[in-house]
Amino acid sequence: EVAVSWRPSSEFAGKLYKGEGILPASPHSVWECIKPVAGGLRTKWDQNVKDFEVIETISDTVSVCRTTTPSACMKIISPREFVDVVVMKQYEDGTMQSAATNVEHPLCPPQPNFVRGFNYPCGCFCIPVPGEPDRTELLTFFQTDLGGYLPQTVVDSFFPSSISGFYSNLTKAVKALKA
Repeated sequence: EVAVSWRPSSEFAGKLYKGEGILPASPHSVWECIKPVAGGLRTKWDQNVKDFEVIETISDTVSVCRTTTPSACMKIISPREFVDVVVMKQYEDGTMQSAATNVEHPLCPPQPNFVRGFNYPCGCFCIPVPGEPDRTELLTFFQTDLGGYLPQTVVDSFFPSSISGFYSNLTKAVKALKA
């Protein structure tokens, strides 16, 4: 199960969405499925990620990445591309985090056939559940301007179901990883 909530964003004219749920897997397994690295598992299970590439590695925890998405909502939403600076961190309690925000990069100008979208500060937290090594609390935060000329009502109807689908597909991916 996942709970999705939102409030107006202080960063742009859209909303800040928060997803929270418990996944039936260790934080390490969940992290393996969501960590933002080239060749990672996310493109295999996340229906909203078509491709993920590292444009520039700044350090072992900071990189500039390009993510593309397929069209959505019966092709009402065209394919998007996002260029973000991404930071990964692991905390002493075992929590793993990725945080990102949009950035412009000279090696990644806007590409034809994609609408450039913008992620405002967002991220995922894989939090160990005390005393339950095979369960992970996952907090996600999304503040995405899809760009283009989409009515806000389309965006507002897309995001909550998209976040719910993210948790559902991630749950299937971590179960397959354990099998």
